Amino acid sequence: MPSIAEARTARHPVRVAHLGLGHFHRAHQAWYTQHAHALPDPGVADGWGIAAFTGRSPRAAEALAAQDSVYALITRAAEGDSAEIIQSISEVHDGRGEAWQRTLADPGVAILTVTVTERGYEAGPTAASETDAETPGARIARGLLARAQASAGPIALVSCDNLSANGEALRDAVARETDDDDLKTWIDANVSFVSTMVDRITPGTTDADRETARELTGFDDAAPVVTEPFSEWVLSGAFPGGRPAWDRVGARFVDDIEPYERRKLWLLNAGHTLLASTGLLRGHETVAEAFADPECRMLLEDLWQEARVLLPFDDETTDAFLAALRSRFANPGIAHRLTQVDDGSLQKLKQRQAAIVSARLDAGDEPGRASLATVEAWGRLRGLDLSEALDVLQPGLSARVYLS
Repeated sequence: MPSIAEARTARHPVRVAHLGLGHFHRAHQAWYTQHAHALPDPGVADGWGIAAFTGRSPRAAEALAAQDSVYALITRAAEGDSAEIIQSISEVHDGRGEAWQRTLADPGVAILTVTVTERGYEAGPTAASETDAETPGARIARGLLARAQASAGPIALVSCDNLSANGEALRDAVARETDDDDLKTWIDANVSFVSTMVDRITPGTTDADRETARELTGFDDAAPVVTEPFSEWVLSGAFPGGRPAWDRVGARFVDDIEPYERRKLWLLNAGHTLLASTGLLRGHETVAEAFADPECRMLLEDLWQEARVLLPFDDETTDAFLAALRSRFANPGIAHRLTQVDDGSLQKLKQRQAAIVSARLDAGDEPGRASLATVEAWGRLRGLDLSEALDVLQPGLSARVYLS
């Protein structure tokens, strides 16, 4: 069977760099860019090729490089699978190599997108991998230094991680790693930090998925990606060097992204966290399994009631979003493993359940039974009682809860 590398029909010049090459980027930002390239007028005649860099292990780059950075995206709906070939990634690299500085110093590169997970924004060595002491912020600062020295012009940095105000969080992570006053001045004048809300469930790839990719495409693909039909991307910020026509293929550009961030974090992401914490305790392995458990489902519905009153959307909008979530969580084709959801859960719960509890207390309401049940289950998985778990997530939160 031929390699999927033979399916490449176009290679676009690199105008977008990406840090954090993984399944989500390939199912989301690269997918939107692929669809923008398919427009009759994509904005620039020769397109917006992506140079994608690994954040930690080079394995993802090695696997994709072996097939010319081309891969199949399998969309798994309840009624069956479909596949499309993605070739918007023009180059893949180990993020620790010299290609990083060379790419960021290229005046043709106008955008750097980032998916380094919530932990990548932390200060100190906990943000780095075991084999690489350089934090994502330090790596980006190093790339921006090369760009400033090359007088390569302005660039937009676009965070695509699950954090509130993730553009500002990325700005802070870079600033912590920038000691050079001249570089700080250059960043202030030339770098925009774009905040986004991203949403698309992307489970890990299995050998069975590789076989599905072969069956659907007729090509041998060692690195396909599986995702759900639903996708959402909301962005807020400036692109001084231009951008792909993402807005014409489903992305939304808004002035105030905060309500959309909260909606996603407190309904979808907090729902995932609840199902992971309670589902793992009850022996479940996937989101769909936990969602089908009446006890987990009851808590999830309670959580959504606790969170929705805090959101600035009308009932019709929220009801439609929750109806979509129920369909997504129940999708039997998406094996979204609870252990994957639970990975990095400390930072996730800070943004989700702890934030919901705190917001409800600030409003003079009770903390929320389902939110506390999630924190309690999370703590039990780690040998903590509820009080200890609350204070790990937010110092002093347990006192606020018990005094409410």
